[in-house]
Amino acid sequence: MLAEPLSAAPSPLIRPDGRPVEWVTAPGYVPYEDAVAEMEARVAAIAAGKAAERVWLLEHPPLYTAGVSAKDEDLLAPGRFPVHRTGRGGQFTYHGPGQRVAYVMLDLNQRGRDVRGFVRGLEAWIIGALDRFGVEAGIREGRVGVWVERKGPGWSREDKIAAIGVKVRRWVSFHGISLNVEPELDHFGGIVPCGIAEHGVTSLVDLGVLATMDEADAALKTSFRQVFGAVET
Repeated sequence: MLAEPLSAAPSPLIRPDGRPVEWVTAPGYVPYEDAVAEMEARVAAIAAGKAAERVWLLEHPPLYTAGVSAKDEDLLAPGRFPVHRTGRGGQFTYHGPGQRVAYVMLDLNQRGRDVRGFVRGLEAWIIGALDRFGVEAGIREGRVGVWVERKGPGWSREDKIAAIGVKVRRWVSFHGISLNVEPELDHFGGIVPCGIAEHGVTSLVDLGVLATMDEADAALKTSFRQVFGAVET
């Protein structure tokens, strides 16, 4: 069974000074290398006190990323899409159109300096957003990401609907989360997602929730405020 959905994150995740987070949505598809370069620059500026925190929402063209724990044998179709080796935590992940990627650049010096608590906050953020669509989601011990339980006559299974992979430098976070709104689910077949072969992948539309990307973004913004505090409007 899935773990119970998470409630609001602990108060240290909300900045004591109430300073709002910059909330940016990129048009079109952002090349992965460009996104990483932009994140690197922004993280350095945040750490130096020269820039505000940012949540950056975007979509990538189809690609696979390999985190620091990725195993070569989990790349099942090496020539299918470009593969990017990255310094985030985790294993292989797919990104592509119809998937909302949110890169989260927060100053954890102002939010409790608790990486485990930060990850729990990311989980709570996604779970809260899904709840706005009537989707009951949760976490699993030993499995990264956010999961939904699916049932039918004589069967049940757990599918992953959102992935989490983060890195922290000088107590500033980057990389982040990906929520499957309406991606091509067969594109996940070129990898073993996050090293977990015995479970599937799903999306809002696959679950029968005909949400647009704008509607998903609105749900993410509302839930983010509840977990991490104010955002710029």
